[in-house]
Amino acid sequence: MSANREQPWSDDAPEQGQVVVVTDNPIGRAVVAIAQIAGRRTVLLPDEDVDRTPTQWLAEHPLEEADAFVMCDHDTPGMEALLRAALEGKAGYVAMMGSRRRAEHVFAELEQDMSADQLGRLHVPAGLNTGGKAPGEIALSVVAEIVAVSYGRDGGPMKGR
Repeated sequence: MSANREQPWSDDAPEQGQVVVVTDNPIGRAVVAIAQIAGRRTVLLPDEDVDRTPTQWLAEHPLEEADAFVMCDHDTPGMEALLRAALEGKAGYVAMMGSRRRAEHVFAELEQDMSADQLGRLHVPAGLNTGGKAPGEIALSVVAEIVAVSYGRDGGPMKGR
């Protein structure tokens, strides 16, 4: 191998935002692990905490445009208020796990008092369409979508480009 061969990666990767995950469950833990491997800072918030709720945490730690917010359980108490709080902030990526039917319900509720621009940042269901079913596979699709969005990409296949 030639010493002049260019590597397929860059050591000069831009600083990325944090990935904030709500609900300490197998998918949430897998999102955190994969995001960390991808070089992202992470925060895992349980949906029930004696000291403060995820909504309180968001109020105390406003998200920036480079940040991602992922809800890993659509049955999280106060889910719609939490999504509203994330979407009212600056987070560049806001997502929730759930079926397409559940997504329609969530959008219907949120569009009553949120702008089209705010709702345009909401990814429901979260992740790229990889067909994965296991927690790690689902988490991989979510982190892949976070990375794609952070680079202004759609996350489609590389072949043919």
